[in-house]
Amino acid sequence: MSDPNPTPGTDAGIDIEQSFVSHLIELRDRLIRAVAVIVVVFLALCVYPSPGTLYDFLAMPIVANLPKGATLIATNPIAPFMVPIKVTMLAALVVSLPWVLYQIWAFVAPGLYAHEKRLVAPLIISSTLLFYAGMSFCYFFVFGKVFAFIQSFAPKSITAAPDIEAYLSFVLNMFIAFGAAFEVPVVLVILVRMGLVTTEKLKEFRGYFTVGAFVVAAVVTPPDVVSQLSLAIPMVLLYEAGIWAAVMFVKHTRAPDAEASGDPAA
Repeated sequence: MSDPNPTPGTDAGIDIEQSFVSHLIELRDRLIRAVAVIVVVFLALCVYPSPGTLYDFLAMPIVANLPKGATLIATNPIAPFMVPIKVTMLAALVVSLPWVLYQIWAFVAPGLYAHEKRLVAPLIISSTLLFYAGMSFCYFFVFGKVFAFIQSFAPKSITAAPDIEAYLSFVLNMFIAFGAAFEVPVVLVILVRMGLVTTEKLKEFRGYFTVGAFVVAAVVTPPDVVSQLSLAIPMVLLYEAGIWAAVMFVKHTRAPDAEASGDPAA
């Protein structure tokens, strides 16, 4: 028999609990879809072009700058198997990144206002493209310059034979460093849009950011001038691009009431 005198607020509590559970279920489903695509891409890459081919492609910049006849070596007995598998898993994650970010967007989008959606969707797309750009710039430009520069200082009595695991670790650190550095415009847009800083302040901080960019480059890259300049200079240029992007994003993503009142921070 139903309670003829239900406790006030009970229905509201049940609704909140059901809403929370439904959100958890949706989050689980989004995670499963994201992981499923990563697994499918991983299996596809294992078939073609194959883990070995992917590692050979990753190793091309350093192999091209090794002495004639020199190759990478494996000091761990299982490294020739495990390292290419790790590379394939990372490649699958990178290839699947747009789908993963879409699942994140699809999960949070229903709770956003129309003007917030106009901000979040471009940020997800631009952050993905900028991360890809940072990795590509690192692979196709920086690696070749860095390895050639380092090899030019190697004594003739030393034969370079880098370990494949050490090389993979170095490549990952560089990819993360350059991918994150290329996200500077996105970070600036978010900071301005949240009202934590203004574009005028960002312009005043140019000098400090330039010094900070060179400090960061010196910390996260190898101790050679080529890689440090290759990271610091793009960061400074992207900082300028971020200021311009912040002005444009804030202008086109204001709430309707803010547009009417002319509040630039809303």
